[in-house]
Amino acid sequence: MITSNLRSLLLIGSLTLLGAQPVLADRDDDKDEIQTLMWHYARALDTFDAEAYAAVFTEDGEFVSGATSSTKGRQALRDMVSGLKEGREQRAANGETVAPMYHMTADTWIEFIDDNRALHHSYWMTVFGATGPGTTPNVAAAGRGVDEVVKINGKWLIKSRDVAPQD
Repeated sequence: MITSNLRSLLLIGSLTLLGAQPVLADRDDDKDEIQTLMWHYARALDTFDAEAYAAVFTEDGEFVSGATSSTKGRQALRDMVSGLKEGREQRAANGETVAPMYHMTADTWIEFIDDNRALHHSYWMTVFGATGPGTTPNVAAAGRGVDEVVKINGKWLIKSRDVAPQD
């Protein structure tokens, strides 16, 4: 009787673990897709590609920088990056040496809320690269971010990128 019960428990346990494998594999795929999304976000910003930047957000996506600063909607996000690019081009036209820009994230953690929503937690830094021999990179800003990402039609997008959460 004990042996029969033990076999039943082992069988149930094994089936439970086997059944969980696709869910775990899906989560790994989702994590990879979210990390790729965030890389595309940073690359679009660093290259001032307004179209690529807006494309990583939902239609009503939002960039939040502090309690009172927010840019919402794809067109507003495009305009924000286009404005940064225009300012950079104007400085270069005025003879300023313009350093390359790099946004980096570290110590990321993806917290799944459900199958179609997650929070991407990270620490971030904005660095301006060296502009020539004898110059050094400059850390312009650093902080912590919490990004709400959602899966729409099988694709992960940023709903809200908050680079200065209040908690």
